[in-house]
Amino acid sequence: MALDTPPAVAAALKRLPAGPGVYLFRDAAGELLYIGKAKSLRARVRTYFSGGDGRPGIVRMLDRIADVEVIVTGSEAEALHLEQNLVKRHRPLFNVRLRDDKSFPYIAVTVADDFPRVMFTRERHRRGVVYFGPYANARSVRETLDTLNRVFQYRPCEGPKPGRHSGVPCLDFHIERCLAPCIGAISKDEYRALIDGVIDFLAGETGKIQRDLERKMSESATAERYEDAARYRNRLFAIRTLAERQGADKASVGTADVIGLAAEGERAAVQVFLLRDGKLVDRYAFHLENVEGHDDATLLEAFCLEYYGAAPSIPPQIVVPPRVGDTAALAEFLSGLRGSAVEVRLPERGEKRRLQALADENARLALQGDAVSSERKRLRRVEALEELREALNLESLPIRIECFDISTTMGEQSVGSMVVLEDAVTKKAHYRKFAIRADLRGGPDDFASMAEVIGRRFGRHALELSDEEWDESFAVLPNLIVIDGGKGQLSAALEAMQAYDLPRVAVIALAKRIEEVFVPGRSEPILLDPRSAGLQLLQRIRDEAHRFALGYHRTRRATAARASIFDDLPGVGPARRKAILRHFGSAERFLNATAEELEAVPGIPPRTARSIHAALHKTGAS
Repeated sequence: MALDTPPAVAAALKRLPAGPGVYLFRDAAGELLYIGKAKSLRARVRTYFSGGDGRPGIVRMLDRIADVEVIVTGSEAEALHLEQNLVKRHRPLFNVRLRDDKSFPYIAVTVADDFPRVMFTRERHRRGVVYFGPYANARSVRETLDTLNRVFQYRPCEGPKPGRHSGVPCLDFHIERCLAPCIGAISKDEYRALIDGVIDFLAGETGKIQRDLERKMSESATAERYEDAARYRNRLFAIRTLAERQGADKASVGTADVIGLAAEGERAAVQVFLLRDGKLVDRYAFHLENVEGHDDATLLEAFCLEYYGAAPSIPPQIVVPPRVGDTAALAEFLSGLRGSAVEVRLPERGEKRRLQALADENARLALQGDAVSSERKRLRRVEALEELREALNLESLPIRIECFDISTTMGEQSVGSMVVLEDAVTKKAHYRKFAIRADLRGGPDDFASMAEVIGRRFGRHALELSDEEWDESFAVLPNLIVIDGGKGQLSAALEAMQAYDLPRVAVIALAKRIEEVFVPGRSEPILLDPRSAGLQLLQRIRDEAHRFALGYHRTRRATAARASIFDDLPGVGPARRKAILRHFGSAERFLNATAEELEAVPGIPPRTARSIHAALHKTGAS
């Protein structure tokens, strides 16, 4: 045991049980650093502190461990279940993580609605919705939805009910992208049959759909309805093309997931081939984080815990690299999730071995591609920062850049934004927004607004704050400040900064007209090459600051407008205002509501609803 092991940890190590279970490492503040499972807690946990675990990430973690907690389980499979739940809940800093695991694209079918929608989503928790996926990327989902909508013509409108308040069908009906259930052009039963076809296709049952289209095409041609025949032909070709893209015949394999894995240094890539009834229906690509020093068996186990813990279904067979060794505990864990037996197979020969080797090769290529892409992006960022240092004659490389923008409408609801780049990468945790406090009733004043935002930003830096008030975004000083505007905004920012005892911070302004860069003490602007990485970096942060400010400004305007709508309505206080907005979902739908629709709002008496309707029409608000 290491000599510098904290006393609390040393005492915990002496009490470790020999059976299976889960161990948790915490720092001095009680925050979870790492969660793992072990067949023998005593043997596994002690290796961390006896020099037996040389993984670089784990070595960095050891200095922070102040306490060890264990939970004993009845078997290694139970430990896997518990580990999965704890990791999902706490997301420890040093555990292997599946990148963006909460935002995989899915196709959702809202089967609980009278006229279901088929839509793109990144959630998977609503009741009454059937989910297909997750898919490899958003583009493949949108391409699939586009093809399905051309073939099945389900409604693309949002909300649980189809159509618009006007009762007139939208453009999608006229371009044959919707069968308009909103005007009764298709019955509820006919629409449900159409949705069943969508579900069958997404589930891999394409044969019946193709036969139906072939029959309709033939019948239309026989009846000399050639335009209809051409439409059915085009839909048939679209379905065939989509099915061919999604599937390749692998009849000898059956239903299985084939997993390929490649790891190098701090990066790892996973490829999953989905074979359903002998067809390769899709391929998913993932990247893992916090992998340095972990062996393939640990990486595979961590991936399966997270991926299959969120997957909509688990096949009866999982084909994994033969090199991962014993998979009995993993098989028992997956069987518990599926509710029936799951075989985790390590193929040595035959078609499954060939497919698994192919998945490994794809993972290796994805890892190489990710490395090449990451290096290319890194070099591009370095090039951009170097160009800015040269072109703007900066004292140091602008590692941290802050950009400020103002958004207003004739002086109303004026706001400011601050966005941050570190190493030429957005640092959204440090973005800040400001509601302008200055009196702008005389009209917009971008100069005064910019001076206020800059003053408040550096005023926060100058304050001596408590630990609760401390804000890293204001505590760290930038190497370069970018002002969205021209000479006037630049002068206002410089004047505001002079009120504080600050070290030298470079300040520039970027004007939109011809992308002029204004710097202090120079009358003529600097014109950078439009193709230069430096100017493109400045444009990117300027556009991001504008987007962030505009979003905040629109939110404040909408809030103010919503408040003003209700100010003069009879009998409407805070509680009824909430009830109205909860019922209609938006102020616009409320303004367009009929008297009968207002009377249907829970908590609004019929007499009050009629008064509200009369008041809205009297003021011309609807």
